Amino acid sequence: MRLKRTLLVTGALLGIVYNAWAQNRLITYPVPEGEEMKNDFVVDVREPGGEWKQVDTYAVKVDEVRDTKHHVEKASLGYFDFSGEVEVKVRFCHGSIETARVRPLSYGIVPTVTDSVLTFRLDRPRNLSVEVNGDIFHNLHLFANPIDVNNPLEGTTLKKLKRRRDLIYFGPGVHRLPGDTLNVPSGKTVYVAGGAVVKGCIRAVNVRDVKILGRGKVHPEGRGAGLSIVNSKNVLVDGLISTQCPTGGSDSVTIRNVKVISSYGWGDGLNVFASNNVLFDGVFCRNSDDCTTVYGTRMGFVGGCRNITMQNSTLWADVAHPIFIGIHGNVKNPEVLENLNYVNIDILDHKEKQLDYQGCLAINAGDNNLIRHVRFENIRIENFRQGQLLNLRIFYNKKYCQAPGRGIEDVLFKDIVYTGSNAEVSQIIGYDKERRVKNIRFENLVINGVRIADNMPGKPTWYKTGDMARIFVGEHTEGVTFE
Repeated sequence: MRLKRTLLVTGALLGIVYNAWAQNRLITYPVPEGEEMKNDFVVDVREPGGEWKQVDTYAVKVDEVRDTKHHVEKASLGYFDFSGEVEVKVRFCHGSIETARVRPLSYGIVPTVTDSVLTFRLDRPRNLSVEVNGDIFHNLHLFANPIDVNNPLEGTTLKKLKRRRDLIYFGPGVHRLPGDTLNVPSGKTVYVAGGAVVKGCIRAVNVRDVKILGRGKVHPEGRGAGLSIVNSKNVLVDGLISTQCPTGGSDSVTIRNVKVISSYGWGDGLNVFASNNVLFDGVFCRNSDDCTTVYGTRMGFVGGCRNITMQNSTLWADVAHPIFIGIHGNVKNPEVLENLNYVNIDILDHKEKQLDYQGCLAINAGDNNLIRHVRFENIRIENFRQGQLLNLRIFYNKKYCQAPGRGIEDVLFKDIVYTGSNAEVSQIIGYDKERRVKNIRFENLVINGVRIADNMPGKPTWYKTGDMARIFVGEHTEGVTFE
């Protein structure tokens, strides 16, 4: 009985509700007082056959572009942690549910709908969008996390935590950072608990061996990045919800299960500038500019990029590109961006009217950059609203570049599946005979159920294979193959 009482006290300190005795485990986090909530949905979760527990929903701003104008809309956001299995019940508060979907569609989650309620089960952590009656701007972002093994309060007390000199702890509630910024010293761990909201930016600047962890939210009072990594080494960011998380001039960085949602101009999600050995794993990006980028010299950071990997992730670009590589570099001291990997990714949307900035999978070489050894593998692209499936160009965009790029080489597109009807013509184009796009290999490209290959049935011999996929293979290209 004493052990059980201790566990209940610890749960109260955290501001959470969970059942510590079941094989399945479920933790929910109340929204702290003073934070804006959204009441479009009532969300409940439970262990199979257990008691329902409410998941509070925050208001979160997203960007809707109508024609050429940007409009900020407020969607919903909720999160919880679990292990084993969990049942999810979502009640829509504005009438009956005519249609419902849970995305990414590749997860195969088909909800059961009764009047204004939909239900489904999860057997593993998922970052989801629950959409009712086709509305993607007032949807429910539902982040079903794994149990947080990094929680420093597990097995101890707040009193003991205060003795740890290596830990900066934000418990449940609203916290405002002095000067809107916390610069984390080397060797420190920052933990933002579930149910905590930190107003400001948490930064790793000129440090090493830093961890920024938790389940809570980190958000500046206005616009801008809630998390950033600057000229640092050996940094781990795990589990948090924020607006943006750029990495510049850094090495050996891991960003895992981080969710970034933005609604303002230049709201890129996960930028990489002049950095090496960066891993994004299990991230969710819904952004009002590029979801993720790899650039050379830019924003005061100098150098190329090597060994950048994004895997097991979900991207949603309300503006610009889901994935964008290569436009910025150092014209006077040309750089290389290489060994870039994008594996097991769901792209939920792409909306861009400007032709220069279209492409779900985009490599645009500028500023004398050489981009090589890039892998796109096991990527599922849903029916995005406007743009191109892919865009590979060496170009001179005078708005952002001082010169065209040097080349794009050795790019693999493997197991890419697109299902939709809105894709405009994709482009693969070089610049001149010295600045070429070469050795571009497609393996198992499937568009609306049709596998695109050089020897595919029904392709006239006088057609380019790209014609069958609405991919324009233009001048100054070589070695573009479809297998």
